[in-house]
Order: sequence, then structure tokens, then C-alpha cells
Amino acid sequence: MEYEYAGFWMRFWAYLLDLVVIASIERLIIKPVFRVADLSFDSSMFSPFTIASVLIFYLYFILMTKYFHATIGKMVFGLRVISLKEESRLSWLTIIFREGIGRYISVLIKLLYLLVAFTPKKQALHDIFADTSVIYERVRKQFQPA
Repeated sequence: MEYEYAGFWMRFWAYLLDLVVIASIERLIIKPVFRVADLSFDSSMFSPFTIASVLIFYLYFILMTKYFHATIGKMVFGLRVISLKEESRLSWLTIIFREGIGRYISVLIKLLYLLVAFTPKKQALHDIFADTSVIYERVRKQFQPA
């Protein structure tokens, strides 16, 4: 099957929307719970608030990709994560590797996201590690002159 791979800018906008969703979840759930429990919003590396925020970040990407093959940002832009080696659904191992380990490295070294612009299947480092890619869910119809 032939796919139309999503490029850097489309994936960038989807990721920004995902960050807005994650920040909203944090503000609607995590912060009120911490206020009620009278816990500190300390932003040091191993504070409860930082750990909760990191968990929300990774659980969002892992669970959305597993159950919907896309995050909310990808859905809005008509994108979908596919496995390049598996015919069926993405496995838990593939998703945890892609969204956990691979994304951690990509978030740590943000320039690695630029790989999307230069690889043939528009893969970021976390896609290369997990043998996945992001495609347009529906192939866009090309303009056909009459």
C-alpha cells in the first residue's frame, strides 16, 4: 500500500496542539489535586508535581497512540501513526519504545525532530527506532486539470 507521509510542518503543528492538550489536562486535573492535597508545585527534577506532569505527558502519547493510532493533535490534522513492519495494530512494545524511549531522546535533543524533513519516509528519531511513520489518514486528492 502506498502512503503519503506527513512532513515536518504538519507534524510540528500537531505536536504543538498536543502540548496545549497536555497543559490543559495538567491545569484541569493535576493542579487542583495538588492544591486540595496542599502539595508543593516545586519544579525541581524529582518533585511530585514534576513526576505527575511527566507521567501525564508520556501516558497521553502512549495511550492515545495505542488506542487511536493518533493523538488529538494528529487527529485534528488528519494524521495517523503506522508500523512499517507490522500489518496489524501497533503493539504495546512498539508504542512504548516509540513514545517512551524514542520521544524521551527526541525531547532531550530537540534538533532530532528535524530528521523528519530529511528522511524518505518522514521519520523522526523515535519513528526510526520503532520502525513507524506518520501518514495522512486519507490520501489527499490531487488536482486533476480538466
